[in-house]
Amino acid sequence: MSHPTHPTAPVPLGHRTEAELLAGLPPVRAVPAGEVAAAISGGRRLVVLDDDPTGTQTVADVPVLTDWAVDDLRWALRQDSGAFFVLTNTRSLDAAGAAERNRQVVRALVEASRAEGVDFVLASRGDSTLRGHFPLETDVLADELAAAGAGGTDGVVVVPAYIEAGRLTVDSLHWMRTADGMLPVGESEFARDATFGYAHSRLPEWVEEKTAGRTLAVDVVRITLDDLRVHGPEHVAGLLGALRGGRTAVVDATCDDDLRVLALACALAESRGSRLLYRVGPSFVRARAGQAARAPLSAAELGAPAAPHGLIAVGSHVGLTTRQLDRLREAGGLAEFELDVRQLMDDERRAAHIAEVSEAAAGALAIQDVVVRTTRTVVTGADADASLAISRGVSAALVEAVRAITATRTPAFVIAKGGITSSDTATEALKIRRAWARGTLLPGIVSLWEPVAGPAAGIPYIVFAGNVGGDDALADAVRLLRSR
Repeated sequence: MSHPTHPTAPVPLGHRTEAELLAGLPPVRAVPAGEVAAAISGGRRLVVLDDDPTGTQTVADVPVLTDWAVDDLRWALRQDSGAFFVLTNTRSLDAAGAAERNRQVVRALVEASRAEGVDFVLASRGDSTLRGHFPLETDVLADELAAAGAGGTDGVVVVPAYIEAGRLTVDSLHWMRTADGMLPVGESEFARDATFGYAHSRLPEWVEEKTAGRTLAVDVVRITLDDLRVHGPEHVAGLLGALRGGRTAVVDATCDDDLRVLALACALAESRGSRLLYRVGPSFVRARAGQAARAPLSAAELGAPAAPHGLIAVGSHVGLTTRQLDRLREAGGLAEFELDVRQLMDDERRAAHIAEVSEAAAGALAIQDVVVRTTRTVVTGADADASLAISRGVSAALVEAVRAITATRTPAFVIAKGGITSSDTATEALKIRRAWARGTLLPGIVSLWEPVAGPAAGIPYIVFAGNVGGDDALADAVRLLRSR
């Protein structure tokens, strides 16, 4: 029997208030983070393959790798932490590149795991607005684990919630907080992404859509707030333990306690032999690692700056980033420089344009904070792959500029605005290989990395996703960094 490649088109629901969305739900089942920490102690290490660097924004004191050499992975496995991140940056790659990168990481991780005698479980961290290479990444991870002798994958658990940013899942429908209220993600600007767009907000239908009908919505296991809050960890562990053959489960969550119930259930199911893969937003990682939400870092905790002024690199082009940049501009104390996408696409002008912007920005950094940004107007290609290629080319230009600026003058801090921007700036411009995610500058968003060694050592590196925070968030982050 043939199946349709897409479920029925969704009926738009529009905005509703958060109070309306949460009304009538079962009472929250409180689970302290310490209970999860105790449950996972001595178990498999959670290794998060992050498709851009912003997944670290809910955790603190967690290792981050931007390279997956066996020695680097062994270093991370030796650290006293419930989880660590490997920055794969696959959201910036086409499907073939993303698949190959995931294969490389798993092969190196298996070797490192055997050398250290530390077992692991994998989470593929995708965007909380449902963008990214799904199901490709979890498919590849499952295949590679099986090929390495780790056994078949029983289930793929999809948990896109991001609590602080207001990305909540209720009755298997995924919502996002906006200035006008809660909106189904399929009705947001993110669902119209040129590369990773989609139509459905209800997760079973979204899975059917993204798998092109390979997995039907009716075959997706739904773990609801009733399961989590009324029936609890043992019941949810039973649902997870019943998964076979890589079957997909989708999970509700509106708060950290929901995710900690899930984390306890995952630990139980894994201890009983279930082999699970996770496709998750940022908040699951904190819960599964046994961490509680922490207050943002204070100016005192940031320490004294090594230089008077900082550098802000803005590559994200979503509307929220543009509004945040407008508010930062209004706060003053900035020199601003634009990398013009049209000139970057002109082979004859590209190198000279980058050099001109970099030289001017480095000079301005001596007297004030500097913003280097790409053109705010989105330039797309003929198809998804062409659009992705343009994005990569623009990001590479921004990286060249940041590398040239920081080689000329050491900044007090570097903020990278946007997922691809954050990854490429860390790996290519600042040559960060190993770092610690020390915490956040704003509640649950905007992660600060402390590079372990290399040219960026001593320079706070701030990973700022394009799609998080209110309109004042970028200005607030810069204000905190200036207050040191």
